[in-house]
Amino acid sequence: MKLAGREVARISNDNPSTARRAPHPKTARQRVKVSATVRNAALRHEVTVSTGNHEKALVVPCKPSGPGSGVSGGELLMLALATCYCNDLYREAARLALSIESVEVEASAEFPGIGLAATNVSYRAKVSSSAAPDRIAELLRVTDAVAEIHNTVRAGVPVTLEQA
Repeated sequence: MKLAGREVARISNDNPSTARRAPHPKTARQRVKVSATVRNAALRHEVTVSTGNHEKALVVPCKPSGPGSGVSGGELLMLALATCYCNDLYREAARLALSIESVEVEASAEFPGIGLAATNVSYRAKVSSSAAPDRIAELLRVTDAVAEIHNTVRAGVPVTLEQA
């Protein structure tokens, strides 16, 4: 079994590897709405996520010291990056006819203070596969190019507060 990985990608708009790319073969699919809802009150924290009409409840603990979530938004953002890349590795591996035994993705960032955007956002991935190391390296590059959450962060998409 060969282990390829420890690829580290920085997420930024000035990274030449993150410049606009040709559309992915699956971009012709229909738009899908993805959403998340948090309901919080004393000793209660409910989290649901949905893609299209498929809703799932997630277990996220209450903050032990008072109101709010026991998991920060920064932690969830890093989880979104890691989860997206993990899922996309399997999707792209199937498209490239590569077999994967396992994947490990770690995303990290630094938050310099209240109200300030994250800095030093990066992630690394390890892929266990019987495929040749150059094929795994290609898979890591291709997946980095099409990972939707990564490309959303890289694009700096506006976030709008709507009236409830």
